[in-house]
Amino acid sequence: MSVLIVALAVCAVAVAGAVVWLRTRYVMVSVSGTSMEPAYRSGDRVWVRRARVRSVRPGQVVVVRLSYPPSWNLAVKDPWSIKRVTAAPGDPVPRDGFDALAHVPEATVPAGCLVVVGDNAADSYDSRHCGYVPGDRLLGVVVRRTGAG
Repeated sequence: MSVLIVALAVCAVAVAGAVVWLRTRYVMVSVSGTSMEPAYRSGDRVWVRRARVRSVRPGQVVVVRLSYPPSWNLAVKDPWSIKRVTAAPGDPVPRDGFDALAHVPEATVPAGCLVVVGDNAADSYDSRHCGYVPGDRLLGVVVRRTGAG
């Protein structure tokens, strides 16, 4: 009987450890808005792997906190936004159409920063408006869409 109790306790600890590891590594985020249509629609849910800027590559979809103008009076201060990475550290700074980056002196994206855009450019607030996204505002990389939640 005691062997069974020990086995159950070990199993419970292993399961608890796996849950803690998953929760520190991954998070589920609900998409709100049209800035990433048609790839991601409002109501979709996505799994996000927490990541650091140095592991992010152009073309990947990320979840970040953008710097919105105070005049917008958002209900949630600095909400999470889902965007596609256009340029990562060391990549050339995009200039065409990026008014917020048109006059930065750097030729390449600085270490610890990203340039992000929404797939639906006509309805997206992104680096074209607010410039670089600092690495401390990166939640992670989208790894899977689970559909409407």
